[in-house]
Amino acid sequence: MDQRTAEERQREIVRVARATGSVDVTALAADLGVAKETVRRDLRALEDHGLVRRTHGGAYPVESAGFETTLAFRATSHLPEKRRIAAAAAGLLGDAETVFVDEGFTPQLIAEALPRDRALTVVTASLPVAGALATADHVCVLLLGGRVRAGTLATVDHWTTKMLAGFVVDLAYLGANGITREHGLTTPDPAVAEVKAQAVRAARRVVFTGVHTKFGAVSFCRFAEVGAVETIVTSTALPASEAHRYSLMGPQVLRV
Repeated sequence: MDQRTAEERQREIVRVARATGSVDVTALAADLGVAKETVRRDLRALEDHGLVRRTHGGAYPVESAGFETTLAFRATSHLPEKRRIAAAAAGLLGDAETVFVDEGFTPQLIAEALPRDRALTVVTASLPVAGALATADHVCVLLLGGRVRAGTLATVDHWTTKMLAGFVVDLAYLGANGITREHGLTTPDPAVAEVKAQAVRAARRVVFTGVHTKFGAVSFCRFAEVGAVETIVTSTALPASEAHRYSLMGPQVLRV
């Protein structure tokens, strides 16, 4: 039997979850040399502390002030779900002529799904988003200047927010690391939160896009209330009952 304390076990569980993207109760029990019920108890404790979210048979890490997944990792998780969400979000463009596209992998997919046959001005802090649209004939790309964060390849800090404060955009496509009815939309890094909050202030309409795992997760910095969002686009993996609870706070919720 493993002689590690509960605290040491739980630290190891968090390490593995962050390294691999998820953990399995059966595998953890075998690796740690403890009963499955002990692992489940550890996972409940970690969930209470906001470090993991439990799933059927396991858990995955919650992004926090001390841990954030990279853009490369996001490009490999929930990919079919993200593609459906991005296509539906791009379909909400309407008659918008100026658009803010957030950093992150799902917003990058939205950028790739935007129409190329009409005049569109896209404002973004994301280098990958700018790169995806830079060669499109009818799209004018305005890349916000600032310090580039290595993990997400997006600009932040006062240069970014000051430039963004000079715009009024028809539509902002925003992502988040977590969304709850109580705490709104959250992200781990204060510098990123400042850019997102400024985008909300600059936009006439706000569309939030996120896979089902974002719901119920809380990160360090709040940048918008749920009521500030016109439309939430997620997948059918979010239960209809939960989607309805969010819709009661103002947004239309699309499950695709």
